[in-house]
Amino acid sequence: MTETKTSYKKPNILITGGSGFLGKRIVEEFLMADAPLQPGLIRVFDINDYEGKYVDQIEFVKGDIRDYDLLEKACEGIDIVIHAAAIIDWGTKSKEEVLAVNAGGTENVIHVCKKMGIKHLVVTSSLDAVFTGKPLVDIDETQVYPYIHATVYCESKKLTELAALRANNENLKVVILRPADIYGEADPYHIDSLIDMAKKGFYVRLGNGKSSCQNVYVGNMAYAHVLATTALWTGNDKVPGQIYFITDGKGANFFKFFDQVVIGAGYKIFPENLWLPRGLAYSIGALSEGIAVIMRPIKKYNPKFSRFAVTYTCTDYTFSAKKAENDFGFKPKYSNKQAMENTIAYYSNKIPD
Repeated sequence: MTETKTSYKKPNILITGGSGFLGKRIVEEFLMADAPLQPGLIRVFDINDYEGKYVDQIEFVKGDIRDYDLLEKACEGIDIVIHAAAIIDWGTKSKEEVLAVNAGGTENVIHVCKKMGIKHLVVTSSLDAVFTGKPLVDIDETQVYPYIHATVYCESKKLTELAALRANNENLKVVILRPADIYGEADPYHIDSLIDMAKKGFYVRLGNGKSSCQNVYVGNMAYAHVLATTALWTGNDKVPGQIYFITDGKGANFFKFFDQVVIGAGYKIFPENLWLPRGLAYSIGALSEGIAVIMRPIKKYNPKFSRFAVTYTCTDYTFSAKKAENDFGFKPKYSNKQAMENTIAYYSNKIPD
């Protein structure tokens, strides 16, 4: 690794999607006293208001990633962009909207960086970029993209990565982080729906409990962004143009993993061992998606069951973060025990009296 003179300056950092589940934690990790890279300025660009910690220590620009002119204004004076803005879709958004935000938004970010001379870009992708719907066991970053994607979200993440890889050169150094399934405090995707099932007294798991997938604590995923950004800024020549899987533990069954949070937060799982066979669950997922589409003119909502959710939770999908550890020193900042305790504590406090 070689250092350039840019490493002696505190960089101004823009975080797109900085109001989201992951984005807020990226902000927090950068503003902690022990952050390996101390920013001069943190600016958040998001369609939603910023309500995280350190709100008085950031600049906030409200806007849609599809709005090129507003994005350009948000990038004024910026040295590094962390692009984490995206629609996390489970099947209720239109294909056009998902592609416009996820793939089109990435193209906007790249074009603005090039126009304004911003030389460093960290792109948040997803494990879904290479998800095939079939078992993938102990794969690495050389795994090829599938020809046909399970969802438009998966396709949009592949397009995001391809755009970022094309953009990487001496004038714009790009690194892509591909997280495992992110969990933690205020998880908007997994835990609330599982707790809702427990509250209703009928808890259903999908599959047979044998499939294994990867998870990563939101704090560790945010810390990976800090480390990757630091590597770019300090001239680490291994990182530009690379994709990295990020995870912080061994593979686990989706439901058995999150059962720890549900039970730890004080909820009872009943029946204790009800597993819905994959084929039946898939049929219910298709029906649930169909109802959501029919209801869309009246009410937009994400179905608790979807075909993709069934396929994902019932299919082996495992990998490691060895490449990230080797190239830019990624190791989990938070232990699995601490991450689980933090998550359980958050959901325990949400239990009404």
